[in-house]
Amino acid sequence: MKDRRPLPVRSNGGVPVAFTRADLSVPSLELAPHLLGARLTHGGVTVRLTEVEAYAGEQDPGSHAFRGPTPRTQVMFGEAGHLYVYFTYGMHWCANVVCGPTGEASAVLLRAGDVVDGHEVAARRRPGIRERDWARGPARLARTLALGGEHSGVDLLSTPGLSLLAPEQPVPAALLRTGPRVGVSGPGGDGTAYPWRFWIDGEASVSAYRPGVVRRRSR
Repeated sequence: MKDRRPLPVRSNGGVPVAFTRADLSVPSLELAPHLLGARLTHGGVTVRLTEVEAYAGEQDPGSHAFRGPTPRTQVMFGEAGHLYVYFTYGMHWCANVVCGPTGEASAVLLRAGDVVDGHEVAARRRPGIRERDWARGPARLARTLALGGEHSGVDLLSTPGLSLLAPEQPVPAALLRTGPRVGVSGPGGDGTAYPWRFWIDGEASVSAYRPGVVRRRSR
């Protein structure tokens, strides 16, 4: 993996501040590791991100935008800093941060994190689920933060009640891990060509790896 271009340390007297549009207007592969340790807040809950995946649009066979814009993926071709939220398996929502230059579909899937604020609210949304699993996986993360299809296209940088705060310091290189993306089938799931999942080693909230399975249509 290429060395990460350092983003400015986003803190004010020890208090993290929000990413700027310029911070997010970089390719997904460059942004993804910088999102580790960032704090996403919505619906009265704050999650510290521990696992993400990069997707590079029309250059990436694992991306929803690989074959160009569609009504669902149009937001990925737009301005950086918006959410791309999609429905999967007929029951789950998953959230991505749109990034990169306008016109070039690029996004980072928010795979997992740990709840650091709003525990009572999160517990009500995830009854009977142990805390380490509240946001362990992209669907669980979205549900814990009460993110759904109505939030696709919403601006992370200007929407009341929604914020993305940068980590005060980047994840130490010794704790940064990379590997194949979870559940991606075909060429995009090749971990040698696309080791584009990033996570913080030792974090209990990081989801388990599983390879993609090609689904065949029944006759």
